[in-house]
Order: sequence, then structure tokens, then C-alpha cells
Amino acid sequence: MGGPAYGDGMTWKLAAAGPLAVNNFGDTREGSLAGPMGLLIIVLLAVATILLIRNMNARLRRLPESFDEPRQSEADTDTASSGNTASKDD
Repeated sequence: MGGPAYGDGMTWKLAAAGPLAVNNFGDTREGSLAGPMGLLIIVLLAVATILLIRNMNARLRRLPESFDEPRQSEADTDTASSGNTASKDD
């Protein structure tokens, strides 16, 4: 009796109890669209991702190099329009 500790009687009891999982979904091999539909969804998601990345890159290229320059020029125009003519040399 060199088998497992639970013996052959346990295997017989499990086999007599019936299958542990039953397929209630019918024949899954015939007329199945799960494989092709999954592939279609993955391809559509990949195409959408590529298009979104291209759009994002195009928008990023249109941005200015720095946003600091307009703020400095606005501050200079506000100072000149307020009548403050004091210079740093005085």
C-alpha cells in the first residue's frame, strides 16, 4: 500500500459524488465568438490608444517652450501704465 495517506477509498468517494464543476453553458466549442470578439476589442483599444497618443503629442508640440515670458511682460506693462517712472538707478 504505497499510495497516498488518504488511500484509494477517498478517490472512489469523490468519483461517486459526481463532478465538482458542471458546465451549464452548453457546448462552448460550437458557434463561439468569444475569441474573435476579444481580439476585435483588443485591436480597437490599441488603435484608440495610438490615436490618443498622436493627438496628445501634436498638442504638446503646439505649446510654448516656457510660460514665464508673458507674465514678465505683463508685469512690465502694468508698471509703465500706472505712471511709476522710478528707475533702479535713482
